[in-house]
Amino acid sequence: FLFIFVENSLLMLAKVMSAAVSGIDALPVTVEAASSSGWSFSMVGLPDTAVKESYERIRTAMEQAGVEFPRTSTVVNLSPADLKKEGASFDLPIAIGVLVASKKIQPTVSTERFMMVGELSLDGTLLPVRGVLPMAILARKMGLDGLIVPSVNATEAAVVNNLNVYGAASLLDVINFLCGVQAIVPTVVNTREEFARADSFFDCDFSEVRGQENVKRAFEVACAGGHNILMIGPPGAGKSMMAKRVPTIMPPLSLAEALETTKIHSVAGRLKGGSKLMTSRPFRSPHHTISSVALVGGGSNPMPGEISLAHNGVLFLDEFPEFTRQVLEVLRQPLEDRHISISRAKYSIDYPASFMLVASMNPCPCGYYNHPTKTCTCGAGVVQKYLNRISGPLLDRIDIQIEILPVAFNELSSLKKGESSADIRRRVVAAREIQTRRYADEPGVYCNAQMNKRLMEKYAVLDGACMSLLSKAMDRFDMSARCYDRILKVSRTIADLEGCDEISPVHVSEALSYRNLDRSSWGATVQKMPF
Repeated sequence: FLFIFVENSLLMLAKVMSAAVSGIDALPVTVEAASSSGWSFSMVGLPDTAVKESYERIRTAMEQAGVEFPRTSTVVNLSPADLKKEGASFDLPIAIGVLVASKKIQPTVSTERFMMVGELSLDGTLLPVRGVLPMAILARKMGLDGLIVPSVNATEAAVVNNLNVYGAASLLDVINFLCGVQAIVPTVVNTREEFARADSFFDCDFSEVRGQENVKRAFEVACAGGHNILMIGPPGAGKSMMAKRVPTIMPPLSLAEALETTKIHSVAGRLKGGSKLMTSRPFRSPHHTISSVALVGGGSNPMPGEISLAHNGVLFLDEFPEFTRQVLEVLRQPLEDRHISISRAKYSIDYPASFMLVASMNPCPCGYYNHPTKTCTCGAGVVQKYLNRISGPLLDRIDIQIEILPVAFNELSSLKKGESSADIRRRVVAAREIQTRRYADEPGVYCNAQMNKRLMEKYAVLDGACMSLLSKAMDRFDMSARCYDRILKVSRTIADLEGCDEISPVHVSEALSYRNLDRSSWGATVQKMPF
């Protein structure tokens, strides 16, 4: 302890390490508690309301632990003072700091060498907090002796190797541990072993999808190259059913991707109690009434949005045109840059947002434009107006646009199962491995969808036959110029799936079939009602 004599009174100071979450990372916070003669309690260091209210929780929790709240003049400082402190995770370090400064307890270890986080209930129980994983990463980086967390958060924090993680159930357990009265066995999780042993289990499979072979092939191409995909078709055609099965054919998470994904969900408080490392790619499906802040993140207390929760996974937007124009337009920047920068008057935060966009929509308000058996009831110009809800710049960022039609009865009633997700996934993984080797020297590029103009000129070169085919197709279907680059990228992915070094006319032809909305005939006319 530090002893400072001021006006003949003994001032005792204690320090405890803690952390605050900023974005998806943690920043160190030193909790300083000073105790002197008198009777008062004050807290400084830019605490929010939840932190200020910790006094009542701490006082009652101490009484339940059999320790009297010190009858002294106590000042608690949360350093650095210019960083806003939010949430109840500072309850535990503040309580320990106050007890040590007032000499209510005599620790046998230095509290400055331990990082502590945890919310205190009135009975002294430690409640879980969010953001424990980035805090554990920070504690290891700082070289601390250990991290003390609520027992519910212990396995989450123990994902970080080479760090002693102590899970405590109550304030009394922490006091006894620091004073050497009772030992707490560190929680150990062998991250690499757990990750290698993890077998991603899915409760759905592409073999359950009857028919729709061309759409399943489009999903295979999309997953192989990391391409965004839009399905357009009538209700009941199976759009949502197939979208939910996309994670089953995506390449497995790497260990680095799993750690990053787990960290985002930890900050957002989305990990269930006792969770370890996330081994399956996330699948997020927000409702079309979502706000732009909920989608991209931010708020008064900054939190990751749906696009960040879908990082390294799938963001499924059903009923695509029903989302408000403002919500859809905020997708443009993260789709291009694969991260989102949120700047407000009081903070500026970057969240990762490298996701695969899967969207679905009806072709018109009634849903039956171009339906083989049902007649569209929409008036003239309504179809085009409905499609115009999706702006050209946003549509430009969706590589694959495929029309989906209802499945015939004989295919629905067939007992023959389709190709399994495992079989499709093997081809996808093989194609991704080709791309990994190809872009090994290109930082930030991992798949064909991320190619820029320079890389396309190097790896997506078309010969004379391919150029002739593409030119004729674009003239015949009156395709827009913006789809040219998309066709090249998708053609490169199709060639990778076939194991071909060069792009052939067959690959370009298939890529052209995935640009339905670029054709001038789409929405130009509507079917007439029979009278």
